[in-house]
Amino acid sequence: MPALHPQVEALLEMSRKAGARPFQELTPEQARVAYDAGRDVLQPATEDVASVRDVTIPTKSGSLTLRVYRGAGTQPNETLPCLVFLHGGGWVIGDLQSHDRVCRALANRARICVVAVDYRLAPEHRFPAALDDGAAALQWVSDNAQELAVAPGRIGVGGDSAGGNLAAVLALMGRDGSAPATIFQALIYPVVDLTASSESYRRVTSGVPLTAATMNYFIDHYTPEASDRLDWRASPLKAASLRGTPPALVVTVAHDPLCDEGRAYARRLEEDGVRVTAIHLSDHMHGMLMHGRLICASNLMVDHVGALIGDALHRGAAVA
Repeated sequence: MPALHPQVEALLEMSRKAGARPFQELTPEQARVAYDAGRDVLQPATEDVASVRDVTIPTKSGSLTLRVYRGAGTQPNETLPCLVFLHGGGWVIGDLQSHDRVCRALANRARICVVAVDYRLAPEHRFPAALDDGAAALQWVSDNAQELAVAPGRIGVGGDSAGGNLAAVLALMGRDGSAPATIFQALIYPVVDLTASSESYRRVTSGVPLTAATMNYFIDHYTPEASDRLDWRASPLKAASLRGTPPALVVTVAHDPLCDEGRAYARRLEEDGVRVTAIHLSDHMHGMLMHGRLICASNLMVDHVGALIGDALHRGAAVA
């Protein structure tokens, strides 16, 4: 394994001294509490945005809450590009609040509207519940673009980890016509193969918060039926073709069981003719965008990711 950044080593040592338990040793309810408890320790201060509000929309499965951010310096009636953002957390933990700070930062850096999705979590709501909620949110944003002051032809999808999984699938659905078409996909250390069969699952087994065992815990809750893990809507790496999906940003980190599948997805996109910006950090671990209070490179990556999203959504070819 490559060496870790010294600030990452320091964070891990702090976690060891605190006696943090692996998520796979906790119930989902306990894991959610533990995840929330780390927010103020790891994440930088909350940024102001031009506006933020929660909206509740109807879906076939009930109501769904979205959080709508408009970047600092934008005007209420200014038509902005939009990123529909799906939070990480293995489809089991995480919510609007866990990713509120990074959504604010991305809205500010990209000068866009960000719509975060409070999708249903497993094991209470298993595959494809989270995906269905993501698709409902994307459809609502597209249908209500004028009310949101969003450019209907400049909508992208993005997310980290499990959220990156959902974003990748939504991009494929948009290509196929089963969801609104998008012009960009921002995939931050995404899960793209729920068979957990890549070499990085054998490399990353200890020493960091997200190990192979942790990922298997999340996968078991989201897709208890092993056959579902072969469905491209759960494992987009298994889609027959990625051709025709929108340009992509794919971020991977070496100290992550998801590393190899994320890099494989970037290669598949390239091979299928999709324009890709692939960023790999060999000295960082999963979740790095959320560690800015303790790791300087995390803030630099948020700045960079936000700038790339902004460039893609403001200047990329709009959906006709």
